[in-house]
Amino acid sequence: MKKIGFLSFGHWTPSPQSQTRAAGDALLQSIDLAVAAEELGADGAYFRVHHFARQLASPFPLLAAVGAKTKKMEIGTAVIDMRYENPLYMAEDAGAADLLAGGRLQLGISRGSPEQVIDGWRYFGYQPEEGTTDADMGRRHAEVFLEMLKGDGFAQPNPHPMFPNPPGLLRLEPYSEGLRERIWWGAGSNATAIWAAKLGMNLQSSTLKNDETGEPFHVQQAAQIRAYRNAWKDAGHSRTPRVSVSRSIFALVDDRDRAYFGRGGKEEDTIGYIDASTKAIFGRSYAAEPNALIKQLAEDEAIAEADTLLLTVPNQLGVDYNVHVIEAILKHVAPALGWR
Repeated sequence: MKKIGFLSFGHWTPSPQSQTRAAGDALLQSIDLAVAAEELGADGAYFRVHHFARQLASPFPLLAAVGAKTKKMEIGTAVIDMRYENPLYMAEDAGAADLLAGGRLQLGISRGSPEQVIDGWRYFGYQPEEGTTDADMGRRHAEVFLEMLKGDGFAQPNPHPMFPNPPGLLRLEPYSEGLRERIWWGAGSNATAIWAAKLGMNLQSSTLKNDETGEPFHVQQAAQIRAYRNAWKDAGHSRTPRVSVSRSIFALVDDRDRAYFGRGGKEEDTIGYIDASTKAIFGRSYAAEPNALIKQLAEDEAIAEADTLLLTVPNQLGVDYNVHVIEAILKHVAPALGWR
């Protein structure tokens, strides 16, 4: 395990029990948590993107703000739903945010997950081409986005521009060198992991995936990672790919932890359907005293296969408690798993 970061969904709700009661709270607390996590030595701050929900939605203003407030940590998403994205405008936003962060962006993108509304991407002005699905559209948007990040010129310049142009065809600006190699694909199946490898994207695998063999979640996820790496090798890419997995992990070190997470109930994988025809397996959560937690996590085959672990955090419990959650893992658990 080389890197450990946190992943926040940025939930907010106007409830007295929530420490995050409005969208502004979710955004500002996300920045505060990233700054505090960097001070603890965490390697990354990642944010989920959901539309039509009381959660974080438009990622690039937040990523730019976190980039301006931090110095070393990776800053990323897990994931941006590409069905909603204009890939050219997104390439400009991503380039600007990456430059502001000094080249620290790690952008996770995907075809999306079950939504709060029916076919929400239609409200954003997108529709699959005839004979294709919304998943196809998301992958097509991703391919265009990757092409834009290469920085090659493609647009015919105006012979009478307002400002002087460089020679040749024009590219999108601002261009951030190296960002193309810091794009990750959130894969829900082995097939899409292999597709991502062929395109030269890093791999993000979350706490759920398609149930393809009936085996425990971590076993299926480890197999997905191995299939991805084999496809990467077969594609002949020159660099070493990155692979992350996300987990809900809580070290029970004080009474607050035991009150929130010490009652059990989520120690087993669960099975469900993410749409009418796709059976999915949802990975278990981990909550135990540090020594027991170390033993449990050492048996997680997917964590062993990955180079990056993202800790999903309960952001509505407030910044201070989430700093405690991250610190407890980094201090009491992570070193035994090979971190640093």
